[in-house]
Amino acid sequence: MRTLIVFALVGFGAQLVDGALGMAYGVTSTSLLLLIGTNPATASASVHLAEVGTTIAAGLSHWRFGNVDWKLVLRLGVPGAVGAFLGATALSALSTEDAAPYMAGVLLALGVYILIRFSVRPPRVSQARVSPHRSKFLSPLGLVAGFVDASGGGGWGPVATPALLTAGRTAPRTVVGSVDTSEFLVAVAASIGFLIGIGSEVLDPWTIGGLLLGGVLAAPVAAWLVTKIPAPVLGTAVGGLIVLTNTRTILRALDVADGARTPIYLAVVGIWVAAVAIAVAKLRQAAAAEPVASEDADEAPVPARD
Repeated sequence: MRTLIVFALVGFGAQLVDGALGMAYGVTSTSLLLLIGTNPATASASVHLAEVGTTIAAGLSHWRFGNVDWKLVLRLGVPGAVGAFLGATALSALSTEDAAPYMAGVLLALGVYILIRFSVRPPRVSQARVSPHRSKFLSPLGLVAGFVDASGGGGWGPVATPALLTAGRTAPRTVVGSVDTSEFLVAVAASIGFLIGIGSEVLDPWTIGGLLLGGVLAAPVAAWLVTKIPAPVLGTAVGGLIVLTNTRTILRALDVADGARTPIYLAVVGIWVAAVAIAVAKLRQAAAAEPVASEDADEAPVPARD
């Protein structure tokens, strides 16, 4: 029961972040599973099996709040499912010794990307509720994101969401809702790949059940938060957490001495705190500039009529 509660809390927190940012459920959950010594393939398989349920809850919640573009879901999710199956097959073929540093490296890179993306260059904002992107752009994006997601234990959101937000052609809430909903197809395909590759004997039902329970409970809250929460601050905070946890995993895999780890951890935490401070400062600057822009618009001279 204690294991179920612990992983339910992990799943709740991960889904809360994922539903608000459109990313990081798999990255966050897998990072924590690796931290406690779970086999990489087992960790990714457990997270993806749990995601089959959490993505249904997330998709329904986002649909209820009007955050889903169904054409975008299919154009992104179908190639994503193909990539996820291939990624799961590739990870299942690796030994535990080879897979652990590889997965931690992928997660670390994604964490750094999230940290920088939300602190230094927040995504542009559009109000379009239907994505104008076509399959020529979405198919390769989905294929790559799906492969990274399954082979690295996470990455669907960190790859797909920023790519769509950076283009600045679709409303953020639509991007987040559609990416979350399309992840159902990715989770199903990855789960099938893992069940074929490693079987079901190595999977722990308490881990999967806890992640699923927490994620389902958090899904409706996250779908509401996506319209309220300041994404730059949350994204930066989550990115730093992912970097720190996977730095620890990599240092342990490389047998770095304890004395040498401490300054590295302190450096990571220092960068993390600085990035959060930058995100908060940018958010305050943007908030302070809005009234000024509004006043300038009000005082603009009205052109004389002929």
